Formats: sequence, C-alpha cells, structure tokens
Amino acid sequence: MTSSRTNPEGRPGASESAGSPAWELLLPAASAPARTRGRSLQAALREAVRSGRLVPGTRLPSSRDLAADLGVSRGLVTEAYEQLTAEGYLRSGRGAGTWVGGAVRAAHPRARDLAPRTPGSRADFVAGTPDLSLFPRTAWATAHRGVLAELPHQDLGYPDPRGLPRLRAALAELLARRRGVVADPERIVVVSGVAQATTLLGFALHAHGLPTVGVEDPGSPQHDALYAAAGVTTVAVPLDEDGVSLGPLRESGVRAVVTTPSHQFPTGIAYSARRRAELLDWARSVDGFVLEDDYDGDFRYDRAPVGALQGLDPDRVAYAGSVSKSLAPGLRLGWLLVPEALADEVVERKRTMDLGHPTIDQALFARFVERGDYDRQLRRCQRAYRERRDALVSALDEHLPGTEVSGIAAGLHVIATLPPRYGPQERFLARLATAGVTVRPLTDYAHARAEPDEKQGVRLVLGYAHLPATRIRDGVRLMAEAARD
Repeated sequence: MTSSRTNPEGRPGASESAGSPAWELLLPAASAPARTRGRSLQAALREAVRSGRLVPGTRLPSSRDLAADLGVSRGLVTEAYEQLTAEGYLRSGRGAGTWVGGAVRAAHPRARDLAPRTPGSRADFVAGTPDLSLFPRTAWATAHRGVLAELPHQDLGYPDPRGLPRLRAALAELLARRRGVVADPERIVVVSGVAQATTLLGFALHAHGLPTVGVEDPGSPQHDALYAAAGVTTVAVPLDEDGVSLGPLRESGVRAVVTTPSHQFPTGIAYSARRRAELLDWARSVDGFVLEDDYDGDFRYDRAPVGALQGLDPDRVAYAGSVSKSLAPGLRLGWLLVPEALADEVVERKRTMDLGHPTIDQALFARFVERGDYDRQLRRCQRAYRERRDALVSALDEHLPGTEVSGIAAGLHVIATLPPRYGPQERFLARLATAGVTVRPLTDYAHARAEPDEKQGVRLVLGYAHLPATRIRDGVRLMAEAARD
C-alpha cells in the first residue's frame, strides 16, 4: 500500500516519514483485542499525525485498502477516519479521499539538560565539583550485583522513611569512626543529599517555633532558597578568624544557625576549639540548635581531620553529610543525624516528601561501606585532591607571584588573594571571561553583595578537585596571560 504524493489542490504533498507506509504505524493497534481495537486504531492514527510521522498534506489510503492491509474490518477504519476528521486531524472531500489536515503542528519535544555546567570554558575553577572520573565503577558494579543477589524480596517494599536499618547501622559505625560523631542508628535519616537534609530541618525548625535561622556570611548561596522553601527566613551572621561571630549571632535573635565548622565554605577556615565551645554554649542558652554541614570533612591534607561538632553535644547539633564530594553528586545520597527534639518532625516530613530513599541504592551503599570500599575511595580521593591542591598553589606562585593562599589545607577549593595591581576586580574578571577562564570571586558568596575592597586585592574562590594537574597549571597560565593583557 502506498500513498499519493499530490494533494487535492494539485500541490505536492509531504511523503510519509522515511518512506514508511501508514499501515506500518498502525499494525500494533490492529493487533489489539477486538473490544479495544477501534479505540487503539484511532489513538495510533492520532499520534502518528500529532508526532509528525504523517505530515500535513499526506493522502491516506482508502478505507477498503487500509482495512485489507491491516486485516481489520472496513467499518473500524471508516469510523477512525470519521472520528479524526471530526477532531481536525484529518480532512476529506467527496471523491477526493482522506488527507492529513493542516491544523496540527507536529510537536517534536526535546529533553533539555538543565544540569549546571560551564559550556565553552577553557579553564573552569568554579568550586563544588569533585573529579567524577574517580567514581569507582568496578567496585560499585560488583556491589550492585551482590545486592541484587542477596536483597530479600520484602526489602523492595516501601522502606522505613529513616532508611534501611542495614545502612543506618553501617553509617553509624562509619561516622563514629571517621568523624567522631555520636551516631545512634535510630536518629539517622538517609536523605537525597544535604539539600534535602536542609529542607527537612527547615520544616522541623518551623514546626518547633523557630521561623528564622542564621547563616554564615559569606557562605553557601543555596541556603536562602532551601530554607525559604520550608517557610524559614535566613539571617546573615558575619565571620571572624575563629568562625561565626558570637556578638552578631546573639544580636540577631535567631535560635538556630548553619555552620561548616570543619572547613568553612568558602573562606576555608576551621572553627577554633574556643569558638566551638562558645557556639554550643550559645545554643544551650537560647534553647536552640547548631546545624552542621560537614560537606568535605574527610579531606584534610596536613593533619588528621578535626572531629565533627556534633560529637560534643548531639542534642543541640544536627549533622548532615553526603557522598557528593567523595563519590558523585548524581547519586543523591546523604545522611542526617537529628537531635531528639527534632527527630519526629524530620521523619514525618521525610515520609510525606518521598516515602523514603530508594531501597536498592541504600542496600548498595551499605554493602559498599561494610566491605571497606568506601574507605578505599576516600583514601584515593584524598591523595588525588592533595596533589591537585599542591599543583594549584605551585602554579599560582609561579605565574601570579604575590598571590596568597588562605585557609587550611583541606577540601576542594582555596581562597587566592591576588595583589591589588591585578585589580580592579570587575575588570580583572572580565579579562578572565574573555580568555575563557571561569572563576568566582569571594564576593559572590556574600549574603548581601558588597563592592570588593580593592585595597585587599582580588580574592578568588578556586576549585581544583575536578581538574587534573596539567589543566590546573594551564588554567593558571591563562589567568596570568589575561592579567598581563
């Protein structure tokens, strides 16, 4: 069966897609059960027109010919033609046959990719991304096969919203050993990364009568939106050399504050022991909470990592972490250790949000932790990131002399302060952009954007974990060339 290439007006009509005759598009519908065959035929023909497989101007076979080709009654085809003509998909004329109408504009939907990326960059120093090529594919695949072989059928049902008991037990042992937390498996909630942990805490704080929360300034730019989604307002609290400043914190009137005490983001400082104690004293005095984001606490290069703040007072500190920097952010896998006062509200919110984290992913990560694969991955990342930090510091010293690197030797980024001669900052950043170098200044992380202090020089937040050493050196060389230009 074929279709004509001219339409009733004598103009050339569009041929069917890739030369496929119409009946091939309709064969699956013709094989439907007899009681639904008519509806299936109509739906298939409608979708063929809507998707553009049958384009406007295409002449369809006669009802007799199409019925013979499909092996169905002529009445089914006639009814389908009449129905779609009434809907506007087809048109017909006495003695002229049936044609695809022009009213339909075929939609060709395209799945857009909204993942955050920096297209066209010759050197991308934006902080926050690990080296995704370090993901342990072989060990992960082995763990996946093992889980599928051993996972009981009942574990594939709706899980405990806190997470699989097996994973919570594995996390309790891991976090107590590596981060010094007080990890009761009953107060661990498996979450889709620190972002979900933040939102859950926001809902719990609001229900607890705490509608405002303090955030470090400068700090993560995501906190405002995440807490706002839970109906909680953020209040910026400045930092000093020891951590979040206690005077402004008390004056703010908040009873909860977000901190990154092991390696403050983005300044790179570690909270002093004195400030940690003062912060906990403040929380007790206001009957409040400290919300600890331990986003890269495992990566310290000059000494053993400082233990988490939560270990000093688990009833006042909510502790959140994830595998986003150690494995991959696309796994959307993290944990939240909840103070007892907030636990019920957090668990109930987790239940209503998503009914719990995917079971197979949890069992897989539990096995990965239990067999020591996660410890091996952390050691592998630590070696790679330490080498890359050294390469960045060395390249800055060689190509941009006078640059000072501040913050502790930890994490996935540094603060680089270039001498004032490279300023003003806006002009310098414009030159870097023209050269294809993507960076973010420290001022981008301020709660309230302020004009940079040109006397202090140009202060940049440089991420390095996702770049091999050769690209780090090339990128710094490009920065130096742009600065000279």
